[in-house]
Amino acid sequence: MSAEPAIEARDLEIVLPGGDGVGPLTASLAPGEAVLLLGPSGSGKSTLLRTLAGAIPQTVGARVAGEARVCGLDPVVAGVVVTAAHVGVVAQDPTSGVCLPDVLDEVALPLENRAVPRADIGPRVAAALAGVELGAYAGRGTQGLSGGELQRLALAAATVARPDVLLLDEPTAMLDAPGVAAVRAAVGRVAGRATVLLVEHRLAEYAGEDGLAALPPRTIALDRGGRVLGDGPTAQVLARHGAALLAQGCWLPVEVELDVLGLDVATLARRTLDALRATDAEPAPPCPTASLAPCADASPAAVLTARGLGVDVGGRALLRDVDLDLRAGEVVALLGANGAGKSTLLAVLAGLVPPAAGRVAGPRAGLVFQHPEHQFAAHTVTAEIGFGLPAARREAVVRARLRELDLEPWADRSPWTLSGGQQRRLSLAAMRAHDRPVLLADEPTFGLDRDGAHRALRALREAADGERRAVAFTSHDLRQVAAWADRVVLIADGGVLAETTPAALLQRPDLLAAVGMRATPWLGHLARHGDAVVRHALRSLDAAVPAPLPEAAR
Repeated sequence: MSAEPAIEARDLEIVLPGGDGVGPLTASLAPGEAVLLLGPSGSGKSTLLRTLAGAIPQTVGARVAGEARVCGLDPVVAGVVVTAAHVGVVAQDPTSGVCLPDVLDEVALPLENRAVPRADIGPRVAAALAGVELGAYAGRGTQGLSGGELQRLALAAATVARPDVLLLDEPTAMLDAPGVAAVRAAVGRVAGRATVLLVEHRLAEYAGEDGLAALPPRTIALDRGGRVLGDGPTAQVLARHGAALLAQGCWLPVEVELDVLGLDVATLARRTLDALRATDAEPAPPCPTASLAPCADASPAAVLTARGLGVDVGGRALLRDVDLDLRAGEVVALLGANGAGKSTLLAVLAGLVPPAAGRVAGPRAGLVFQHPEHQFAAHTVTAEIGFGLPAARREAVVRARLRELDLEPWADRSPWTLSGGQQRRLSLAAMRAHDRPVLLADEPTFGLDRDGAHRALRALREAADGERRAVAFTSHDLRQVAAWADRVVLIADGGVLAETTPAALLQRPDLLAAVGMRATPWLGHLARHGDAVVRHALRSLDAAVPAPLPEAAR
């Protein structure tokens, strides 16, 4: 193996037209080395990966200073076509990288571009698909795949050509637990042969039960301004800079978070119980572990109802006999494995896709798309939020939504120049600006750091609590669901499997497995104390508050 670094940067600085960027950065990655690139949203992680892939500045405009080398090439000069001979890329948005209508053709394309002998292409495509647990999708089209399935397909296409360098930009952002495990295993098979640079917000999910040992052994941590905060062994970087990363809005493995805050899970639960008991309202007793019905004394009338709903995709029956009520002042989490039909169900509830059977009754819902760029209609952030609002209230509403979702510094920027996390917050802000009584959000925290996710979910909670809207969102993140949802509806086996509360669900590993989720022991410990303790303890952690002081009990 060559002693020459696979990736090398010397005083590398990339500045985008809007002023955001990354660097100066000096670092090198050895052949076969796996490195985690960690930092808050907007710190330039995706910008760095795009530069190393040859897309900046030739395809995406930016000012680049310093030097970069990838497998001996200068990607800034060489561009995408030349650099692609050595580099495989999984972009933050998998739809941007999947370009062919057939799954097999999509994975075969990199091999055909490299003139791999025809007899070798079929077996290598089959192996790549099996490696990300998509072997059964060989005869499928790409059009009907879910976001999580597209992410795994993009990884198969990125690895099938056996690149020297693999750049991964949040490859698990939309994946259920089995999908995360498949991606981690696939990356593990590549690491050692290829150099891997991984950007990932969902560190706890990526690490799984193995904890820090499952993360890449080296971490380069960036601060919010795109400068290097730390570079070294992952455990050391997280221990030394964990407090700073937490304060700047990064997700960290829970053992690191608790250590930074000087807590263990038992202390967290006890302090939360004590704080709740100090309020006017005693926390409600926990739901029985086996309960499959929401624990509530009374429920408000439904604002939006679905009865006997049938949902099709590409002429294929996806869901049947779905009955669902969305109520004012309530936040509902729709949970299901990748491909279960959650996104399509939201589109039907919003009136964007006609149901194959049954009916939806209620006012037209507002929908925050999984891919925010699909709903942008204006040329600035301010205009996007104010789009369609009456002039008399536009300025006040826009100002409030900018503040709520932390978008004020980018008010005059084009939505298309924002980072992926900023675009996601903007799409929520724009839909929040309208007074629709039902608000639906498809993976509203996908690609967001801790601070962005907290702001997004708090905005959904405010829509329910302060404005009495009915709110529903999809997610693969149990921690966020448990912190912010009142009720969970489980989608599996072509319909609604069950509905219950987050704390009750956390104690049902059979139901969690049915929707592609897995509860960590620390979440299970909190769940035994009931929904109030779970909700307030997790919100305290999300806000990185040293001592959990819950909001006034609802």
